[in-house]
Amino acid sequence: MSHVRPRPPSGILRQLMARLQPAAAMPAAASLAFMMLAPAALAQTADPANTAQTTLPTVKVEDTSDPMAINNGYQGTQTRVGKTQQDPQDIPQAITVVTQQLMQEQHVGSLRDALRNVSGLTFNAAEGGRAGDNMMLRGFYTFGDVYLDGIRDTAQYNRETFFLEQVDVLRGSASMLFGRGQAGGVINLVTKTPKLTDAYALTGSVGTDNYTEVTADLNKQLGEHSAVRVNLMKRDEGSWRENPASGAEPDVDRGGAQVSLALGMNTDDEFTFSHLYMRNRDTPDYGFSFDNNTHRPNTTFPVDYFWGIDGNFDNSNVNVTTGTWTHRFDDQSQLRTTVRYGDYERSYWARTPSTTVAPGNTGLNLPSASTGPTRSMDYETLTVQSDYSRKFLVLDMKHEFLTGVEYLRENSHRSGLQNLGGTTALNPPVFYPYVESATGAGRNNFTGNSYALYAQDTVEFIPDWKATLGVRRDELDADYSSATSPHLEYGEWSYRGALSYQPTEEAHYYLGYSDSFSPTADLYQLTATPQPPETSQVYEIGAKWMFFDGDLSFRTALYRAIKNWERNTDLESTASILTKKRRTDGIEFEMAGRITPNWEVFAGLALMDATILDVAEQSNGNVGDPRYVGKRPRNTPPYTFNLWSTYKLGGGWKIGGGAEVKGERYGYNPSSTSANAQFTTNGQPSGFNPNTAPAYVRWDAMVSYDQKTWGVRLNVQNLFNKTYYDSIYDNGPFTVPGQKRRFILTGELKF
Repeated sequence: MSHVRPRPPSGILRQLMARLQPAAAMPAAASLAFMMLAPAALAQTADPANTAQTTLPTVKVEDTSDPMAINNGYQGTQTRVGKTQQDPQDIPQAITVVTQQLMQEQHVGSLRDALRNVSGLTFNAAEGGRAGDNMMLRGFYTFGDVYLDGIRDTAQYNRETFFLEQVDVLRGSASMLFGRGQAGGVINLVTKTPKLTDAYALTGSVGTDNYTEVTADLNKQLGEHSAVRVNLMKRDEGSWRENPASGAEPDVDRGGAQVSLALGMNTDDEFTFSHLYMRNRDTPDYGFSFDNNTHRPNTTFPVDYFWGIDGNFDNSNVNVTTGTWTHRFDDQSQLRTTVRYGDYERSYWARTPSTTVAPGNTGLNLPSASTGPTRSMDYETLTVQSDYSRKFLVLDMKHEFLTGVEYLRENSHRSGLQNLGGTTALNPPVFYPYVESATGAGRNNFTGNSYALYAQDTVEFIPDWKATLGVRRDELDADYSSATSPHLEYGEWSYRGALSYQPTEEAHYYLGYSDSFSPTADLYQLTATPQPPETSQVYEIGAKWMFFDGDLSFRTALYRAIKNWERNTDLESTASILTKKRRTDGIEFEMAGRITPNWEVFAGLALMDATILDVAEQSNGNVGDPRYVGKRPRNTPPYTFNLWSTYKLGGGWKIGGGAEVKGERYGYNPSSTSANAQFTTNGQPSGFNPNTAPAYVRWDAMVSYDQKTWGVRLNVQNLFNKTYYDSIYDNGPFTVPGQKRRFILTGELKF
């Protein structure tokens, strides 16, 4: 059963229908039928005595649509982020859809690059237990809010996009739909699935800084109702940064494969099975330290200096196996059940930068004897999720009812790595993956069982007006190896409500409320003494319009997000309360689609007024510094802007380009001693002067030439070679510079 409301025909199709229409009063569908049947009908009924002749003009129609595409170019037209298949236009909550075409034209490889198209989103540089993809959305962290086809995927690794159809970003609290989470929103990765067609695409790319990549997207129809799809990727990247002593540089060595099989497609019982494997062998980059005096990125050394050595590594192996059964009782109801097993293994050794000592070749950041953070992790999950949806009519009111259950089993093991070398220049450190510390340093185990039951109903109580109300109950039973919290239990209710007014197919106005929670035991956050769970409330009013006969979508949202009892540390240290209460007030604008048949655009603007309202007593007994009250929270710029636009020149040529803009971001942690020291000068109180990553604008460009069976594209990233810092870390503290100018040439074969 599909819950997608039929969209009006696109502007291009309407123009064609207008040209074919023989009479103003004739419906469009009848006009098309008339044009196909009229010549034969006229020939059979022509009166030889009638000399009047009617000649209709010849219309040439060229179809260049991709049979594998599910969206309208940059415009997302369907999503399952609300648990059922929907048009994003109908969801009473702000949502951004990053489509496959947008990612392809920008030559997106990693999830991080794809999310540069999401306004109001920033990146955290990762250390300790929070390495991997780590983002902030609307000023709130999201590392526990990443999902893969609607299933929780919070493992800490670097995600790729070669197997993705699109990325859905549902903004605002979403615990009623997804369980424990944050106020910023949910990032849902949508994988490619088999289609009932034969289509094959191969790409090869080369670029500056030793960039190479090959991909394959192979879809084969096996029968009337079955198909298989295989996606492959191998990518290597060098860097513009280098260790001047050893010649080492941060690099990327990644590969992956996804195989999916669909049976019973377009029948009452559809089965989909898939397995995803990803392998990363990277050299991690911890960037530059902040200067202790200026609280800006350190300028003592050139920006292309890299503090790591060849022995550093960031290795991961990801295996995710998924099976989904969809049973359609009729056109109005279905049951969808998914079972998934995930195994995520990761180990790394990284080097932190220095403000005073140049990079060396031993892995020691003298005068400190520290060898940098190390970690091995093994995280396993078993998930069962079942959703039942039904449309029905009661008292002349239309209902869209949804209910479901979830079970999640988590097993996590983490440990520091053993140094098999030494800690001096003559006897440098040596670490190997998955050789745990003999002393048990950093060792922690977590086992959790989560259960959830939820229900939601959307009622059209009068024409064009809908009310949505949802409720969910989550229960967690968890055990930690830590002696301070050996067993943890919690239960929480979550709610979602919205009022929608859709007077036409092209307009949607809504008012919504949603909340979220995150318990002490979640995401490796642990306190020596019990603390209240993090809670969030989001109030949002918004509007969504479609222009140019549905070819261009435009939305805006005005919101207030409030968060209580925020934590910002993990098992690496004491899990302190960061703030007792903080708030983000914001407004967003976004458009996606076609302005003309040749001109496409994707753009977003987010303005955020974020404020710390209250600080709390820390878990170690210290009182939070009251001078943080009224200040802007970490990594939350006052504005972000993104733009990507292309234009078809004709004859297969297309040009395009865009910009990524972010305001300045603070990098501090009120719970840390070093951060509090930012308020003092020579031991005396001083003004607010946090570490700050400066604002920046990065421009990209593209030119491509496409034919039916082949194409070539040139991407230029950071066109003007801007030095900028795109991610920050609080507790280091350090910031990582972004990509310098890079050229990538891609060739594609389609058959």
